[in-house]
Amino acid sequence: MQIEITEEEKNELLNRKEISFSIVHDEETPSRLAVRDSLAAKLDKDSDEVVVHKMDTKFGMNETLGHAKIYESPDDAREIEEEYMLERNKIGAEEAEEAEEGDEEAEA
Repeated sequence: MQIEITEEEKNELLNRKEISFSIVHDEETPSRLAVRDSLAAKLDKDSDEVVVHKMDTKFGMNETLGHAKIYESPDDAREIEEEYMLERNKIGAEEAEEAEEGDEEAEA
């Protein structure tokens, strides 16, 4: 999987960069989490700071176009992004599981 950033715009008000990207892949369209991790590695960021919003692959093509937002911190992402987008990108999932486990132990 080869990722190229085609457009980048800084949004200082929301402490993030908004990027458009292109991915050339050999087989099926890569998963959202694989793309998120690859973008994070390419931009030297933590995976929880990258939110992949859109990925579009035309039928029969081996190129995917997409849009993502890169935050300054995971807390900024959790504060600004909608809950469904955080769930799609598995941001804060570990913390929610730990909180649920802590609640269950407290009840027992």
